[in-house]
Amino acid sequence: MKKALMAFVFGTSIFALAACGGGEENNTATGTQEESEAGAVDTGAAEGIYKQSCASCHGGNLEGGFGPNLEQVGNKYNKDEIENIIVNGQGQMPGVLKGDDATTVAVWLADHK
Repeated sequence: MKKALMAFVFGTSIFALAACGGGEENNTATGTQEESEAGAVDTGAAEGIYKQSCASCHGGNLEGGFGPNLEQVGNKYNKDEIENIIVNGQGQMPGVLKGDDATTVAVWLADHK
């Protein structure tokens, strides 16, 4: 029983660390450059960063999961508000990205209306 409990605790700890995006790596995904209301955004880069750091809680298609649905987050928050949440966290969400990665994802999410 103790081995099973330890395996469960260890496994969930690893998942929790992975869910937070881990590390300061830059994603080198390439994609198309789109013009949004919040500014120019490299959609491929934004999607890559999102998948690496956000999708485990918010879903691969922004549909939500542990974290809220983000499919129309641009209707609720502007780019600066989204970036603030990404950098500083909100509620149970920790700050997960900083710098250019946070800006790239914020611009991309602000365009989801």
